[in-house]
Amino acid sequence: MKPKIWLSAPHMGGKELQYIQNAFAANWVAPVGPNIELFEQKLQTYLGHNMHVSAVSSGTAALHLALIILGVKAGDEVICQSLTFSGSANPIAYQGATPIFIDSEENTWNMSPEYLEVAIKDRLSKGKKPKAIIVVHLYGMPAQMDAIMDIARTYDIPVIEDAAEALGSRYKGRQLGTFGDISILSFNGNKIITTSGGGAIVSANEAYIKQAKFLATQAQDPAPHYQHSQIGYNYRLSNIAASIGCGQMEVLTDRILQRRSNFEYYKNAFAAIKEIQLLEEPDEDYYSNHWLTTFIVDSDILMREDLRLALIGQNIDCRPVWKPMHLQPVFAGAPYYGADVSEKLFKNGLCLPSGSNISDAELHTVTSVILHTATAVLQAESTKMYAL
Repeated sequence: MKPKIWLSAPHMGGKELQYIQNAFAANWVAPVGPNIELFEQKLQTYLGHNMHVSAVSSGTAALHLALIILGVKAGDEVICQSLTFSGSANPIAYQGATPIFIDSEENTWNMSPEYLEVAIKDRLSKGKKPKAIIVVHLYGMPAQMDAIMDIARTYDIPVIEDAAEALGSRYKGRQLGTFGDISILSFNGNKIITTSGGGAIVSANEAYIKQAKFLATQAQDPAPHYQHSQIGYNYRLSNIAASIGCGQMEVLTDRILQRRSNFEYYKNAFAAIKEIQLLEEPDEDYYSNHWLTTFIVDSDILMREDLRLALIGQNIDCRPVWKPMHLQPVFAGAPYYGADVSEKLFKNGLCLPSGSNISDAELHTVTSVILHTATAVLQAESTKMYAL
């Protein structure tokens, strides 16, 4: 079998072991330690805008804490982008709240401001004001944040910015993860930088982050004994995992540039195949880290599955675009506002190998399989039509 070409493999920079060894030498192998604070400081400096950061065990944990901090309880409603990973929506259910799913718009594949406002007005007409809005920057592509934030402010609804896939992306020159009332990051093994597993909760509101740290460490009250006045969680990132993050932060800029380079390679390779349409920045206001390069197949002849199966057949890791949450069995019956944009993206969209450690030879292999398959299918149909 041919060697596996991965979708997005972890990529170490070399300094991670040094931070880990320092932690071991000082015996900071407990779930606390100086590298957690150092990692948080590095993130704060990178994001700017006077952000405060708490490192936690996952992006999903960060979202859960964000909902708790914003007071989301059983019976509440939370607006959520439909085209996303389930980790964006599951924490809503953790709180016993109801997700209200919103369709995407075609330019960025992210939350449609139009349907966001439609949903808010309709929920208000039913006597239910949403408690929060969760907007996601899919595959590193910035959402239309000006329009979304304007709507949120008009109706006085806090925004949770899910930047799990978008560290290093910018909208109008501003780092993603700094727009929402609360934002979250992910450092899962496949993300642009990793702590093996991990995440962060981010806010300009320092009180929110203090509360996050309190809740993430079992909500332990200040006392000489273990005392708890409210339910807490074991969500804090460990010092060892944070050590990996400290090393990863030193190569973040390089990782972003490499993934953007991957995107340019694919864009040039597929330029002659009009049926393949990559997700790219709509204009100069958008700067994507291109965590994953994705495209849709716009054709009645060439199908997304033709390409996916051809890649899988060559041991190349690839995946369909996220299945919308409003189509997921677990969220059957949840309110949905929109048309069919997210459904079409799911039907026709494909994610390509995009790791920062993918080689030129591997990129060539991926593009060759796609070009060969697409050309064969399209030529076969053309020959058939000519014969008729």
